[in-house]
Amino acid sequence: MREKTERIVREWGDACDAEVSIAVLGGAWKPSILSLLGEHEVLRFGELSRLLDEPTARVLTRQLRELEDDGLLIRTVYRQVPPKVEYRLSDLGRGSMPLVEALTDWGGRYAAHQRRELARPTAEPAPLDELEAADAR
Repeated sequence: MREKTERIVREWGDACDAEVSIAVLGGAWKPSILSLLGEHEVLRFGELSRLLDEPTARVLTRQLRELEDDGLLIRTVYRQVPPKVEYRLSDLGRGSMPLVEALTDWGGRYAAHQRRELARPTAEPAPLDELEAADAR
């Protein structure tokens, strides 16, 4: 477990479990990495980089290390030339998939709502839509 995650788990108590989730899953590429590994099961660094399309090698390496340190990924290094490294989800990582999927679903609905708002010609608020109705429940 990363030092930051361990500190949050030890000090924040049960009242902040959502914050623990955000601390572990939060990051520019972590949900996308988890989603891709959930879909493909095993990926190498270069494959992840190509599928994500944008992160620098440094950023991707950092995100992968954090996910590994927090126990969500298993990194397997094959001692060969050139070196081969594979990533797969651990049991904890697989357990995070429903949350990642829920975040993806909510994010899509949120983005659609905001796009509609941006397209509105007036400053008049939009009527209650699916996103707001779902959040009201």
